[in-house]
Amino acid sequence: MFNLRLNTKQFNAPWVIFWSSFLVRVMYITLAHAYRIRPFQDHFGFGWEMGRIARALATGYGYADPFAGHTGATAWVPPLYPLLLAGIFRLFGVYTAASAWIILTVNSVFSAATAVFIYRIAARCYNRRIAMWSAWIWAVYPAAMQYAVHWVWEMSLTTMLFAWMLVLALEMRGIGNETREKIRQTTGQWLLFGALWGLIALSNSTLLLFLPVCGIWLLQGTSSVKCGLKDAVLAALVFLAFLVPWMWRNRIALHAFVPIRSNLGVELWAWNHTGANGISLGAPIQPSLGDPSFIPYARMGEIAYSKYRGAIAKQWIRTHPKEFALLSLRRFYFYWVSVPHPLDHHPLVEYGRELDYCFASLTGLMGLGLSLKRRVPGAQLFAWAFLLLPLIYYFVSVAARFRHPLEPLIVIFTVYLFQSATRRGSSFAGRSVS
Repeated sequence: MFNLRLNTKQFNAPWVIFWSSFLVRVMYITLAHAYRIRPFQDHFGFGWEMGRIARALATGYGYADPFAGHTGATAWVPPLYPLLLAGIFRLFGVYTAASAWIILTVNSVFSAATAVFIYRIAARCYNRRIAMWSAWIWAVYPAAMQYAVHWVWEMSLTTMLFAWMLVLALEMRGIGNETREKIRQTTGQWLLFGALWGLIALSNSTLLLFLPVCGIWLLQGTSSVKCGLKDAVLAALVFLAFLVPWMWRNRIALHAFVPIRSNLGVELWAWNHTGANGISLGAPIQPSLGDPSFIPYARMGEIAYSKYRGAIAKQWIRTHPKEFALLSLRRFYFYWVSVPHPLDHHPLVEYGRELDYCFASLTGLMGLGLSLKRRVPGAQLFAWAFLLLPLIYYFVSVAARFRHPLEPLIVIFTVYLFQSATRRGSSFAGRSVS
């Protein structure tokens, strides 16, 4: 009996979940040949704009050329993932199968690490049972691993960084600690907080909407407001230290003030116009030298083109407020219910995908509501994440991958909801942490 219990604990340990999650993903990449990416449009599907920029970096053109040809410096996407991809291209070749296998394996590391952070979030806010179920679901559920094993894009990296930041925030508020009488937030924790947000900003800047709320929430838990503000200022300086080099580079290369990205005007125009349906159908500029949407971009330059398209979009929104409101409502619906995409599979597969997507949103939101009702520690912070992270997508464009940073919390809330239904009357607000 002693050995059985020992093995069970080892089986549920976060490091076992990590390695199981990682191996499942790598086996799928290898056996399903997910690393064989179609060469359509000169390998544009191999990372899309990020892949193009990584190719330019690896071949000596700098951070440039997000579409076709040599169009010059760009800030179309944040730099963290393209720099990672460029390093892999330098070592294993541009657009090669070896590079694809490596980057998808790196994505799998990020995705597997997210399972560990899921475990720690759930263990701090609920209990080890919910933590174990949540982490294992993330480890083996196909929908949780799809962006790691199929997409050369930043979703797995961003999701891991965001989950890590949530674990740190819970630790800094003392949630899950044995005693919470005196919460001592260390300077080192605040510095790590600033660094994580710097990395998040350079991976997916839309998550920055959540930063002020998270910072205020942490300051509310400090034992000394004066010390907390001092450490928060230091964290802000660390955060800026990550961003300033990129901002300075943009000033020099693009001759404009670009904090992180330069393409908001183009994105706003691409998905908000007469005849738009509210969803993102791919890159707003096609990667072809002869394409009508590419020619003005190449001729005008990225900054001027983005301002030009942004002005058109803003004019359309001013003159069509009802249509824009309807598009925003459609995007709200699509974000939570299911984002349509081309029927490239059997219709039953598509219906199953849509049902899975909608079901996860529904159970996740219900689990969040139950957590708020029962005053689970950290639930208010998570509610702000659900409110703020999708906000910009409602007004610009929406795609299924945009929900991925919230999906670790959705998994935890879903498990909590069903555990509560099967064990009525018991408390799930445990404070134990492994």
